[in-house]
Amino acid sequence: MPSVVWPCELALVLAVDVSGSVDQDEYRVQMDGLAFALRDSIVADALVDQKAAVTLIQWSGSSRQEQTVPWTRIASLGDVDALARAIADDPRKWRNYSTAIGEALGLSINSFAKGPECGRRVIDVSGDGVSNEGVEPHDMRAALRDGGVVVNALAIETDGADLTAYFYENVIEGEGAFVITANGFEDYPAQIKRKLQRETTKKLSMLTSGE
Repeated sequence: MPSVVWPCELALVLAVDVSGSVDQDEYRVQMDGLAFALRDSIVADALVDQKAAVTLIQWSGSSRQEQTVPWTRIASLGDVDALARAIADDPRKWRNYSTAIGEALGLSINSFAKGPECGRRVIDVSGDGVSNEGVEPHDMRAALRDGGVVVNALAIETDGADLTAYFYENVIEGEGAFVITANGFEDYPAQIKRKLQRETTKKLSMLTSGE
């Protein structure tokens, strides 16, 4: 049984890359960018309307993933602002380790069991490199399907390696899953806002369009 129960249409895990390829300024761009995106009127209204629950996971190399902002109930715009402040103030856990996307997905899946029962489960994973340690992300697909989890990704392109294609082929999962590209960390705030707008309002958009 989940330890926390409330009426909820969306459970959202924000999984943030803090591996060694991310310097301190880039970490700050991610946290401030997430806080900015959550306060966007479209995103904030969608979270409140869906009585969403949101948590944040910092992930790096194998065995170095942690849920650093607990499941947070979004019942008002004040709750959104409090969550944004908690994320902006969240201290970095690791600095000099590898990239274990599969294990980040594993912790994200496990976190749903300790959170609320919601109609939709979504993992929002962002990163600037391919997985190079631990379980391969595509090996998590059966567990994601079994849990009814959708994984969307934000590829932060920094070196011409076509991370967007890698995320399409290896990371995203579920009906309607998508990848959005940020052209470097300077583009992250705009693209994470765009991404959150799309995934938090997806259910409402489907109802409106009759899909």
